[in-house]
Amino acid sequence: MRTSLRLAIVLLASSSSLAAGQQSAPMATAFRANAAAAGKNLIAAAQLMPGDKYDYKPTPAQMSYAAIIGHLANETDLFCSVVGGVKAPDRNGPAPADRKEALVARLTQSFAFCDSALATLDDSKLAESFALFGRNWSRADMETRAISDWADHYSQLAIYLRLNGLLPPTAKS
Repeated sequence: MRTSLRLAIVLLASSSSLAAGQQSAPMATAFRANAAAAGKNLIAAAQLMPGDKYDYKPTPAQMSYAAIIGHLANETDLFCSVVGGVKAPDRNGPAPADRKEALVARLTQSFAFCDSALATLDDSKLAESFALFGRNWSRADMETRAISDWADHYSQLAIYLRLNGLLPPTAKS
């Protein structure tokens, strides 16, 4: 009984100190967690589709699987650069014609950059604005748009996977 009580006290004390640390930058903490989850799921989806299916698209008007992965890699560099306030890496591609291995590697690099770009992110500059795509945005707006965009593209990849008889990574849990 005493051991259980001690364990409960230790867990309560540690959870209180964790919550206090997260409250000092709740948006930054939430965005880092969302970026990490999105990266895990998107990279897993990129790895799951066979290389010979990377040209797949359900209709002619839609992006190919390869094009989606390339787009995600480029936009993740952009989103995390802007939100983190750091310069994006100067790298080429990927191009939709790249092979699966190159596209998966590039997507993995973009989320690794995201981790480093967001490492010191705090909530003090959420209202700071910048020009992008011909309009002004705040960092807070870009954070929410990035999360939404990653979710949108993951759902797109999940549909493509299912149409090819594969179970998306998040459906396997």
